[in-house]
Amino acid sequence: MEAKYALITTLVGAIVLAFVLGMIAQRFRLSPIVGYLLAGLFVGPYTPGFTGNVELALQLSEIGVILLMFGVGLKISVDDIWSVRWVAVPGSVVHTIASGALGFGGGVALGLPWLESLILGVSLSIASTIVFLRALEDRKLLKTETGRIGVSWLLIEDLLIVLAIVVLPALVWAMSAQGASLSPWLIAGALGVTFAKIAGFIALILVIGARVFPWLIIQIAHTKSRELLSLGTLALALGVAWAAYFWFDASFALGAFLGGLALNGTKFSHKVAEDSLPLRDTFAVLFFVAVGMLFDPGVLLRQPLAVAAIVAIVVAGKAGLAYVLMRWMNQPPHASVMLAMGLAQIGEFSFVLAGLGLQLEVMSRETYNLILAAALISIALNPFLLRLAPPIPVEKRAPEPAPGESVA
Repeated sequence: MEAKYALITTLVGAIVLAFVLGMIAQRFRLSPIVGYLLAGLFVGPYTPGFTGNVELALQLSEIGVILLMFGVGLKISVDDIWSVRWVAVPGSVVHTIASGALGFGGGVALGLPWLESLILGVSLSIASTIVFLRALEDRKLLKTETGRIGVSWLLIEDLLIVLAIVVLPALVWAMSAQGASLSPWLIAGALGVTFAKIAGFIALILVIGARVFPWLIIQIAHTKSRELLSLGTLALALGVAWAAYFWFDASFALGAFLGGLALNGTKFSHKVAEDSLPLRDTFAVLFFVAVGMLFDPGVLLRQPLAVAAIVAIVVAGKAGLAYVLMRWMNQPPHASVMLAMGLAQIGEFSFVLAGLGLQLEVMSRETYNLILAAALISIALNPFLLRLAPPIPVEKRAPEPAPGESVA
């Protein structure tokens, strides 16, 4: 009976408890995110009482990431991203490499093997898309210069983590086949194939999808059925994300973002974004619940110093690096602090890479728990850190679109 209704019981337990604890957190002037994370912990396998299905919760939370990125694609145009390329591209690449090096050094200091330390470092270098974009949306910063830099920065990080996920199995296979000696040609070949697939997918969506998707949405809108428009929007977001992952080895998030980008600027883009908002909010909550479910609180007692060290790398190390890079690229202090605080956390793609390390048996369960601990603590701290960011000057904000207007 439990297996038969696993999806329903997991949804009921997660949503009801997230609502209750989110309300309590709000009453104590904390971010509701803290309540959502605690809800996941309480329905997870490491606490007594009801236990939800972790695998189902993770898949549901992935839908939250897909819908969020689709909504961002509807709001951010190619011109917006292109306008900040000289900040976002070098900044994100250097920040990811430097943060990964910090994490690698932390792993070596903890006595981990070099490959496990490398996976740890890469896992710590990638910020959670859903956490940072949620913060930008809450503060109405998506259309500001800071928002454009943040979105572009996160998208480039997504591409880098996709490459890491592709290269890791090749790296492990090369080590097992050739001992400790690695084949640079094998790794270069894997990178080349991945780049070609992702470039092909981007070209396909932005050239063909930009013509087909708006036409499709207009045809649905002419039926004057709100249900069909909502369903068509959901089908488009999930369908493009699925195609990106299964046919082009890209991430769900990148596929959904490009799907939204192809619709950007159409006369119905604002309506589509508005209709998808309740679903995005609901599934975003499930993401935070899923993070809480994965966390084994016992690691805090077993390895308190290791947890503290990794959290320090994620929060202080990544924030410090981002701030220095932004100021070095002549960005204003308020934008530099906002981006630095927003990147001082890790999330969904860190779990994917760490989970792959577990699958390939090059990462221990304890190291995986350390990454989860750092994710939960850094996500819980993030709303408080963001309060340290000074407000964006009013003149830097783009005007909000009127109802019915395109947000492009």
